[in-house]
Amino acid sequence: MRDIMGMMGKVKEMQAKMEKMQAEIAALDVEGTSGGGLVTVRLNGKGEMLGLKIDPSLFKEDDVEILEDLIVAAHKAAKERAEQLAAEKTKELTAGLPIPPGMKLPF
Repeated sequence: MRDIMGMMGKVKEMQAKMEKMQAEIAALDVEGTSGGGLVTVRLNGKGEMLGLKIDPSLFKEDDVEILEDLIVAAHKAAKERAEQLAAEKTKELTAGLPIPPGMKLPF
């Protein structure tokens, strides 16, 4: 019976750590750039866009497609950075736990 109570305590402790980690990930503020810094996108840890900066030199009628591509590329770079930071935080939290390869946390 003591083992079950100890295990339940560890589960509650892990839940608290997971909630804290999820809050930290949501609070992340990452940037992605493209075009050598001509376009910058800011995202939070949930992948929501917080800001967009576009160099004024890109505001030409014939460069619209280039601008669109640069925005998509900057967004992708920021999202990849947010995912990388989230993975690092998750790895720190789950160090030593027998989690199957490829399983993503938080759920």
